[in-house]
Amino acid sequence: MKYNSIRTQVVVIALGILILLGLFWVNWQFTRNNPGGNDFLVHYIGTRSFIFEGLSPYSDEVALRIQTAAYGHPAQGVEHELRVAYPLYSIIIFAPFSLVRDYELARAVWMTVLELSLVGMCFISFALFNWKPSLIVQGIVLLFSLLWYHAVRGVINGNAVILISLMLTVVFLLLKNGNDQPAGILLALTTIKPHLVVLLIPLVIFWAWRSKRGYFLAWFLGSLVALLGFAWILIPDWIIQNIREIIRYPGYNPAGTLAEALVGWMPGLEIQLKWGLAILLGLVLLYEWSQVKESKFNRFLWTAMLTLTISQWIGIQTDPGNFILLFPALILVLSVVCQKWEGQELWISGTVLGILLIGLWVLFIATIQHSYQPVQSPVMFIPLPAFCLLGLYWVKWWVVGVPAPEWNTEL
Repeated sequence: MKYNSIRTQVVVIALGILILLGLFWVNWQFTRNNPGGNDFLVHYIGTRSFIFEGLSPYSDEVALRIQTAAYGHPAQGVEHELRVAYPLYSIIIFAPFSLVRDYELARAVWMTVLELSLVGMCFISFALFNWKPSLIVQGIVLLFSLLWYHAVRGVINGNAVILISLMLTVVFLLLKNGNDQPAGILLALTTIKPHLVVLLIPLVIFWAWRSKRGYFLAWFLGSLVALLGFAWILIPDWIIQNIREIIRYPGYNPAGTLAEALVGWMPGLEIQLKWGLAILLGLVLLYEWSQVKESKFNRFLWTAMLTLTISQWIGIQTDPGNFILLFPALILVLSVVCQKWEGQELWISGTVLGILLIGLWVLFIATIQHSYQPVQSPVMFIPLPAFCLLGLYWVKWWVVGVPAPEWNTEL
């Protein structure tokens, strides 16, 4: 019996290694035949220039290198300027990949890590929401997580948001299980793209304070200070350089907020849309945050998913490429609906995910704009956050309300 168990483990491990190598090989062939991955290229060159030459990733010289690598010349006209805008300590994430001299090889490894992150986020979401679907449904969700628009776009572009989304999902699971130390460290690392978590972190701090999770707060704040201090040692004025790039960023990017996306259909109303959405969604968040109780983790978790969703629309500079961040919110909605209508999870999950998979791709292809490269339409700002927002409020009572006798809302 023991021999058979060991043999099974060896077979599983060997099979896993073969699948991983096969995935890497496919990614490597893709990178060799399809130049790009500009989201990764920016930080690959920025980090590599700093490590090997001591150049600031925010310098014009590094920006010129990135643009030349991407376009063959400095950015011109409407071409994206491809400048580093992450905090300096983000080099902790990119350094291992930047040590690889061959960009195509480094990009293939990075893509493989992002794909594994999508798989990990899928199964961690199951655990986070106590959802134990059948193997068929697990396969459907896993396939969706790898093939839907926001995942494929992130992998091809090399967007670190996938890694951050995985880290956030792990943070919530760690908090749920009382593992405050690693949760605090991971949450600090998610600030490598601060605009994605700028609204979430105040909520987490507020909940942790009310829940008397001082150990978590200490590890989060201590880790964040350590990251800032590490970056300060490397480049003392990096914060000023980074702020300049953040201010500059909207000027060479397409529509970065829902208001900017909508103004194309409602010209002349940009100010009204900007402030109207910010005030309305801000009031919604303030009300929901005020309802978070220290003893109700499922209330906190639902509010965290709502906060991530609303942060995509409230006016913070973002991009539909970042919407992979909403995958856990989508799984929360799907898991609650499937568990509420027990026995119907196959057709519910298949229908919902099928519509999203096909619908988002069709919408992208039908509205794509052709410039110096294919550019997604601002209409992509609308579908997924709208679905998550409506879905979260649809299942809210089952998650945070008084449970009915036949329904267990404890996540």
